[in-house]
Amino acid sequence: MTNEIIILCLAAFTAGFIDAIVGGGGLIQTPATLITLPQYPVATLLGTTKIPSFTGTSIAAYQYAKRIQLKWKLLAIMCAIAAIAAWSGSYCVSLVSNRFMKPFIFAMLILVAIYTYSKKNFGTADAVSIEAKKEIVYGALFAVIIGFYDGFIGPGAGSFLVVFFISILKYDFLKASAHAKFVNLATNTGSIIFFAKSGHILYQFALPMAACNLVGSFFGARLAMLKGNGFIRIFFLIVVIGTIIRFGYDIFIKK
Repeated sequence: MTNEIIILCLAAFTAGFIDAIVGGGGLIQTPATLITLPQYPVATLLGTTKIPSFTGTSIAAYQYAKRIQLKWKLLAIMCAIAAIAAWSGSYCVSLVSNRFMKPFIFAMLILVAIYTYSKKNFGTADAVSIEAKKEIVYGALFAVIIGFYDGFIGPGAGSFLVVFFISILKYDFLKASAHAKFVNLATNTGSIIFFAKSGHILYQFALPMAACNLVGSFFGARLAMLKGNGFIRIFFLIVVIGTIIRFGYDIFIKK
C-alpha cells in the first residue's frame, strides 16, 4: 500500500501542476489511479480522484482570484449549472459506457490543436468582449455540456473550459484559465457529492493525493501568472497533444 500511495501522490502532484496552468491534469491522475489500483471498481477510482482534483483546483482558483479580475455573476451561474450537470454525469457513468464519445472528442482535440498552433494570437490577448447577456447565455449552455462531461468522462475538461473562454467569450489565456478553475471546482463538487453518498471514494488514497495535488497546483498557478499568456499557450498545446495521444491510444490500441 505504501508504494501505491507514493506512485499516486507523484501523479497527483504532476496533475495539480499541469491542471493549474491549462487544465488536463486528469490525463495523468486518472490513468495512474486506474493502473495502480486495478482491483477496485472504475466508479470508485473515479470518485477517489475527485478529492485531489478538488483541493488542487481550489488553491489554483484562490491564487488566480487574488491577481485576476473575475466576472463573478457569470461564474456564479456557470458554477451552479455545472455542479448539477456533473452530478448527473457521475450518476450516468455507472449506467452507460462512455466509449462512444471518445472518437468525437479525439477529432475535436485535433482541430483545437491545429487551430491553436496556426493562430499565433489565439488567447494571447483579450479580444473585444461580447455582450454581457450573450456571455451569460453561452456560459450557461456550455456549463451544462462541460459539467456533464466532467462527471461522465473527466480528462481534458479543464482544457475544454479554457478553449470555451478564449474562443467564445474572447478572453486571453490567463483570464480564461482563472475562470475555468472556478467552473472546474463546481464540477468536482457535484461529482464528489454523488460519489461520496454512494460510497465510491477511497479516502486512504484520496487524502494524501489531495495534499500533493494541492502543492502541485500552487506552483503551477504561480508559474502561469509569472510567465503569462505566451507560456500558457505553449503549455496548452502540449497538454492538448497529450490528450490526443491518450484518446488515440484508447480508441485504436487499447482493447
